[in-house]
Amino acid sequence: MAGSGRWWWLAVVMLVVSVSEPAFSDPQTEIVDQGCGLYHVSDVPNYNRELNLSFADLRNQLSSANKHFATSTQKTVYAMAQCRKYLSTADCVACFDAAVLVTRNCSNAGVNSAILVFDGCFLRYNNGYFYDQSIDEIIGGTYRVCGNRTASKQNIFNATAAQQLNELLLATPRIHGFYAAAKLQEESPGGATTYAVAQCAETMSESNCKDCLSVAYNNIKDCLPNSADGRAGVDAGCFLRYSDTPFFADNQTTDITPFLGRGNSSGKKKPILAGVVGTVGIILVLAALFLWYLQSRKQNAWIRGNILGTKSYIYKDLKAATNDFSEENILGKGGFGDVYKGTLQSGDVVAVKKLIAISSRAKANFETEISLIANANHPNLIRLLGYSGNGKVLILVYEYMANASLDKYIYGEKRGMLNWKQRVDIILGMARGLEYLHEQFDVCIIHRDIKSSNILLDDEFQPKIADFGLARLLPENKTHLTTKFAGTLGYTAPEYAIHGHLSEKVDIYSFGIVILEIISGRRSSDLKVEPVTEYLLEQAWKLYENDEHLGLVDNNLDPNEYEAEEVKRMLEIALVCTQSPSKIRPSMSEVVVMLSSTDASIIQKPQNRPTTITDFNKRMPTATNTSTLTNATISFSRFSGR
Repeated sequence: MAGSGRWWWLAVVMLVVSVSEPAFSDPQTEIVDQGCGLYHVSDVPNYNRELNLSFADLRNQLSSANKHFATSTQKTVYAMAQCRKYLSTADCVACFDAAVLVTRNCSNAGVNSAILVFDGCFLRYNNGYFYDQSIDEIIGGTYRVCGNRTASKQNIFNATAAQQLNELLLATPRIHGFYAAAKLQEESPGGATTYAVAQCAETMSESNCKDCLSVAYNNIKDCLPNSADGRAGVDAGCFLRYSDTPFFADNQTTDITPFLGRGNSSGKKKPILAGVVGTVGIILVLAALFLWYLQSRKQNAWIRGNILGTKSYIYKDLKAATNDFSEENILGKGGFGDVYKGTLQSGDVVAVKKLIAISSRAKANFETEISLIANANHPNLIRLLGYSGNGKVLILVYEYMANASLDKYIYGEKRGMLNWKQRVDIILGMARGLEYLHEQFDVCIIHRDIKSSNILLDDEFQPKIADFGLARLLPENKTHLTTKFAGTLGYTAPEYAIHGHLSEKVDIYSFGIVILEIISGRRSSDLKVEPVTEYLLEQAWKLYENDEHLGLVDNNLDPNEYEAEEVKRMLEIALVCTQSPSKIRPSMSEVVVMLSSTDASIIQKPQNRPTTITDFNKRMPTATNTSTLTNATISFSRFSGR
C-alpha cells in the first residue's frame, strides 16, 4: 500500500497508551495495515479544518457509552472509525486517538485519504464517499499479518482455529452489527483453545460483509500451518483475527450458535439417513417444492421472488403472530398503516406494519422499492427484516423496539423518564440517521414524515428512524399528511404544505420541530393558552428573541443536568432548521457538525421569524400539481400582530 512505511514516533504513542495496563484494558494499537492516498487536495488548510471537525465528531461519538462505530461527513471529507466491541469506551477512544496521531502524517502532507488499521480499531477518511465499500481502489487492498510464534501443539490448534474461523465466516454477516468474538475449546485430550474475532464495517450490506470476510479468511488461513496468531482483512471493510492466547475477556464472547443454521441431527447420522431414503427423499422434496410453488403463486401473485437482504414471510404466519392483527397487539397507528407486535413461531418478536394503501406504481416496482429500504443500513435507522404481500395486502416486518416511540417519553405516558443527556443523544442520533438518508445512501431518501412518533428507541434509548422510504409506496393522490394534524401546528415545512416544493430541507424543518419538542416536553401542535395563546414554535422564537432560553426547558428535567449555554445552542440549531429553505436552512451534515461541536462560533444563527402552518383543512393536490391552491384552505403565521 502507498505510504505504508511505519513512523518511528508511533512507538512513543503505543508506549503511552499501553504501558502498565492490566489484562484486557489495552487499546491494542499494534499496526496491522496503513496507507496514505496518492492524490493531494488543492486547499490543504480548508481540507484539514474539515478533517479536524470530522475527527472531533468521531471522537465525540465513540465517547458515548457502548458506541464502537461512527461516521462523519463534512463538505469534502468522509470519515469512519470502528473499534472492536470487546474494548471499553476508554480503550476505544485511546485507540482512536492513536490512529488520528498516525494519520496526521498523511493529512499534514495534504493527502486526500488515509487508512489505518490497529488490532483494536481502524480509522479511514477520504474526499469521496466510501461507507458501503470494503476496499479503497486507490490505496487499498487486502492484508495479512502472521505471528512468528507457534502454538504448543500447532497441529491440533490448526484444526480448532480453522473450525472457529469457518464458523465466524458463516455467522458474522447474519449478526446485527456484523461483529462476533468467540472462544472454542477442543474437548479431546490435549485439545487447544482458540480465540477469534470477526467484524465488518456497519455500513456494509450483509452480502458485502460475507464477501469481504471470505477474502480475509482465504488470506488468514495461510498463517495457520505455522502461526499461533494471525490477522487479515480488506482495508477497513472487515477484520479477522485468531490466537491461542486470549485478547478479550471471556464475558465478551458472542453466542454464534443461532446464526450457524445447524439442525439438531448429528453429522454422522445424516449420510446414513440420506442413503436410506434415497429416491423416496428426492420425490418428496420435489413434491414439496411443487406445492410451495403453487402456494407462492397464489399468495404472492405480484412478488416475483425474494428481495435481496430480506425474508419473504407467509401471510398466515404473520396473522398468527399478531393474533389475527388484534387491537391488543397494536403498537401504533399512522398515515402509512397500523403497526402490530408479533411473536413468530421461533419466539422472535417483531414489529409488523400493515400498509393501508398501495399505489399501482409501487406494486409494479415493489421489489425495487423494498430493496431500497432494506439496503439502507445505519445504526439510527429501523431495520427492515422482510415482507409479505399479495394482490390486496402489503406487510412489512421490522425489528422490534421494546422502548416504543419517542413521543411517549416526551409528552406521553412515560413523560419525564429521559434525562438531558439522553435527550441530546437522541437528537444527535436522529441527525445522523437523516444525514445518512439525505447524503450518504445510494440515493437521496426524503422521509417527509419526521415526527416524534416515528422515532423509535432501542434498549439503550438510542433513536432509530422508522417509516423512511414508505412515501414512495403510497398512491399518487395521497400525501404523507394525515387528519391527525388538521387545524393545528405540526411538523410540515411551509414550502411543502403550501406550494408542494419537496426537497431534503422538508425533513430538516421537521427535525427542528422535534428538537423543540424534546427540549420542552411539549407537543408542537398543542396550543398553549396561558399566559398567552401560542404554539411551540412561536414560544421558542419569543424566548430566543428575549434571551430567555431556559424558559423552554421541560420542567421534568433536573436543572443541574444542563447548562444555559447548551440549551441556547440547541435552541439556535432548532430554529435555524425552521428558517427559509433556500439559503438559511442548513443541510443535515451541517446540523451534525453543529450538534457535535462545542465551538459556539460554528453555530448558525436564526435570522428571521419562522413560518408555521396553523390550519390545513383540505388535502393538497398531488406533488406534481401544486402550482395553485385551488380547493385548499391554508392559514399560516409569522408570529406578528397576534
